[in-house]
Amino acid sequence: MKVASVCAGALLVLGGCSLFKGKAPSNPPAPLVEFTQSLKVHPAWTLSLGKADIFTFTPAVSGDSVYAAAADGTVARVNAATGTVNWKISAGTHLTSGVGTDGTTVAVAGEKGVLLAFDAEGKKRWQAQTTSEILSAPAVGQGLVIVRSQDNRIAAFDAETGERRWTVLRTLPPLTLRSAPGILIVPQATFLSLPGGRLSALNLTNGGPWWEMAIGDPRGTTELERVADASGMPVIVGREVCAVAYQGRVGCFDAGSGQAHWVKPFSSDVGVGSDGKNVYAADERGAVSAFTLDGGAVVWQNKQLANRVLTTPVVLGNTVVVGDFEGYIHFLSREDGALKARIRVDSSPVLPNPVVAGSNVIFQTKAGTLIAIATE
Repeated sequence: MKVASVCAGALLVLGGCSLFKGKAPSNPPAPLVEFTQSLKVHPAWTLSLGKADIFTFTPAVSGDSVYAAAADGTVARVNAATGTVNWKISAGTHLTSGVGTDGTTVAVAGEKGVLLAFDAEGKKRWQAQTTSEILSAPAVGQGLVIVRSQDNRIAAFDAETGERRWTVLRTLPPLTLRSAPGILIVPQATFLSLPGGRLSALNLTNGGPWWEMAIGDPRGTTELERVADASGMPVIVGREVCAVAYQGRVGCFDAGSGQAHWVKPFSSDVGVGSDGKNVYAADERGAVSAFTLDGGAVVWQNKQLANRVLTTPVVLGNTVVVGDFEGYIHFLSREDGALKARIRVDSSPVLPNPVVAGSNVIFQTKAGTLIAIATE
């Protein structure tokens, strides 16, 4: 289990507390097996950006650009194909999460719950104050910037002016993972992974609930055993939204009604990926699984990366790609999960949310490397 400490004493004062992921797995990681690489992979470009410290930073892609940020306040826009830096600025404060963008507005979160928005050229637009620390990357779309703060308030701001449009307060469980569950904006709705193992759909107009589904049912006799947080970014595939929870389940649901199409017992503190045919997930023990999108049948499972603290799987070409806590990137076959290639970025953990831009997959590491990897 990837939990290093419990701030139980804070429960009486704060009514909630976060659990910090350890820097390395508590169980011995599987040694890297030797194999014949059947796929050539190489760095398309690399950029030294700045360290993540204790936070999770998520690169964001819009058009031909990738946007990324670091804890020291660096925010950058980079050409996704070539790695050319279009601009690099300082936000003027240390950052706790980022980046969210729709190609017009670029949003990051600063210390003490400050939300910052810039235009596509890096010029500051506005600044707003939220009620507590923001760990998840802001979501930007449909004219809104939406954030979830650690006190479990979801707030929407006008992307142009920073005016607060609506706020929703959710009950915070006694214990939660110190993680960065994702927020996804689609026309008319936003989907959120929430503490307590909930997947929620809210109306973009006023924050009103559309539906809510439990994907992690708290169980056990202690508060620690009952931690069941929804993890990572939900993904939309056609009319379905798919998500996963820590000490919970993985599954796909009707995006309009929340009706479960299928669910399977599963535990992960990162999100899921999909290619429109299968759903890919990495569990807390390092096993990568492929489930059919239409029914959840297990297509394959790879256990060769056990306890290597894997990232959210992403699909690039005919491969499923994950990073690990030692800076390695692993390419698995979409067909059977077999290892096809491996490359190392640096010696630090790879951050959980890689993105795909064209023919490149882009990772960010805790040490501050932003890298685009291409296949041949």
